[in-house]
Amino acid sequence: MRDDLSLEAAYRMHGSAVFRRARQLLGHDADAYEVVQDVFLSLFEKPDQFQGKSGIMTFLYSATTHACLNRIRNQKNRERLQSEQISAESLAPRPRLSPEQTAILHRVIQALPDDVCQAAVYSAVDGMTHQEIAELMNCSRRHVGDLLSRAASWAAGNEVPPC
Repeated sequence: MRDDLSLEAAYRMHGSAVFRRARQLLGHDADAYEVVQDVFLSLFEKPDQFQGKSGIMTFLYSATTHACLNRIRNQKNRERLQSEQISAESLAPRPRLSPEQTAILHRVIQALPDDVCQAAVYSAVDGMTHQEIAELMNCSRRHVGDLLSRAASWAAGNEVPPC
């Protein structure tokens, strides 16, 4: 940005116009506020992008339009990818934990090492198989079995051996 026009002054003078443009394109205040923040943050991080060939409002109008269009495109791509990844199996309702199981799970989360805790949550809450947990945690199924045995031993009142 030019020396005679600080970022703060640009925000004060044109922030509301940038917001109106973003809201017009996106339709939501929350998304528009994020775009305003993104546009001015980008200008703060890379001030050379405004070269002074046009007025600051022209630059901000263009930057806001591009940011909004990118946001819309990214949202459509995100929705498409999510719909491709969702399978009937992942939509099946998982059994809910009983209050007793939830209390035990909370004790496990607070007391056990991270890897034991993760395996217990994946198994009890998410209903994952040993194979799924092993893939997610990047370990063997046998190791998952050991982790779940440690969690079960602790939940039964037995001391859990250290890692």
